[in-house]
Amino acid sequence: MNTPLNPFGENRTVPDDQFQLWDLRVEVVAPKGATLWCGAKVGDWFELQGEMLHLPDGQGISIYSLASVLPLLAAKQRQADPADWMTTDAEIACPDPNCTSRLKITRTKLRTFRHGDTTAVPLKGTP
Repeated sequence: MNTPLNPFGENRTVPDDQFQLWDLRVEVVAPKGATLWCGAKVGDWFELQGEMLHLPDGQGISIYSLASVLPLLAAKQRQADPADWMTTDAEIACPDPNCTSRLKITRTKLRTFRHGDTTAVPLKGTP
């Protein structure tokens, strides 16, 4: 196992063919008494485990709410520099300008994946 430096000058902590992603929990939060126009309820949630999105049985999510947070999820799954806003900011505003709800993103568990289990494209320098 080599320990090449990552973009932040730190040694890698997993073998060369592995990478780590955070599982995420995304939960609806809002000020007390707020009206939510998207059909969500405070406390509704979904989880992202690797690339798989999981919702509790019987719970849906507005496609517009999902669209507001979806572009950020892959970045939130990855380790970022401590000064990067992606590390510190965790609440995403509802796309409806009349709604005060937010989607709160929480990292829950760090998972390790193997490159070959996630893509058919070989790593550079492997047979």
